[in-house]
Amino acid sequence: QVQLVESGGGLVQTGGSLRLSCAASGSIFNINRMAWYRQAPARQRELVAVFVSGGSTNYADSVKGRFTISRNNPGNTVYLQMNSLKPEDTAVYYCSAQYSEDSYQYWGQGTQDTVSS
Repeated sequence: QVQLVESGGGLVQTGGSLRLSCAASGSIFNINRMAWYRQAPARQRELVAVFVSGGSTNYADSVKGRFTISRNNPGNTVYLQMNSLKPEDTAVYYCSAQYSEDSYQYWGQGTQDTVSS
């Protein structure tokens, strides 16, 4: 069992920055894939950024160049640094963790990010 707790969301103006944190606990030794997703009202959940053990990262085109995912190893905390925020970034952001890409996906409770215009 894996527990994920997100923090760091809030209200920010257009062009501002936020740093989200995801603290993982439980059976986390073999977690190899962690990711950030977001879901806006009336929209599907979308993948934002992925961090895979070994240090490889991937980003959605909409956030590339503005967001950075990182991991504090062996602290098991994953971060999402969000810069140059836009109103369209407003969403609930979720952290996820998996032992492999096709394994069960654990989710955090989500944290609200609101970007005002």
